[in-house]
Amino acid sequence: MVKNNFEVDVKVKCIEADMTQAKLGEEVGTTGQYVNRLIKKGDSIVNKTFVQMLEVLGYDIQLTYVKREEE
Repeated sequence: MVKNNFEVDVKVKCIEADMTQAKLGEEVGTTGQYVNRLIKKGDSIVNKTFVQMLEVLGYDIQLTYVKREEE
């Protein structure tokens, strides 16, 4: 099981970056609607087979976000 709530995580990171989902989508070459659809359906972000393999091995998945330092 993936423990992260991607919808909340992305929304918080957008607020911290003063960026809308529409602008985020534009920056990655897609639409805000597609970004929203991805984060609402969290299993689209992490490969389902990968999650199933780790579940069989007895693990949950929790992603940690680390802010890059600007050079």
